[in-house]
Amino acid sequence: MNALLEHVPTSQLLRAILDNAPGAHASVAWLVRSLRERSFGMIMLLLGLLAIIPGISIFSGVLLLAVGFQMMMAREAPILPRIVAGRMFPIHRIAQLIERVSPVIAALERIIRPRWHTPFMVTKRIVGAIVLMLAVTLFLPVPLTNIIPGVLIMLIAVAYLEKDGILLSIALCAAVPSLAITWAEGWAALQGADFLLKL
Repeated sequence: MNALLEHVPTSQLLRAILDNAPGAHASVAWLVRSLRERSFGMIMLLLGLLAIIPGISIFSGVLLLAVGFQMMMAREAPILPRIVAGRMFPIHRIAQLIERVSPVIAALERIIRPRWHTPFMVTKRIVGAIVLMLAVTLFLPVPLTNIIPGVLIMLIAVAYLEKDGILLSIALCAAVPSLAITWAEGWAALQGADFLLKL
């Protein structure tokens, strides 16, 4: 499977991961071991998928914080705490999400290709910083604020995996206004809650 991971498009890689799942549930550690060189990009993509699910977005946010920080530190592969690495997730939920997004990813792959190469380590650190900030917004107590960060993280992940510098630049630039809007909504919600508590 390791040779397969290096050559298949992202949409096919997602299906290959499901086909090699150890059972109805799998651990985060298994996922990291399976992905190896592409672990950061694929974990970002899968966690971006999880981030749009209500109730799971907080757990996804915790993992994305760790992933973003380690990318900023330019680690070769994610190193997760044992309590996180051993966390199990249902394969069928991931399969349902992959079925929904695979056609979109496959369509993107028709126009995505390695281009506009950027220094790998610098790019990795910048992507890590943006992902970390997007992960923080998943904790804000504002309804539906998990969807846009989740979608942006998935877009960043696909561009990063396919080494498409143009798409990656577009996704990173799109993340800036998203962060500004989400933080403004979060601040307004906190101010409103504080006002109500003082009544």
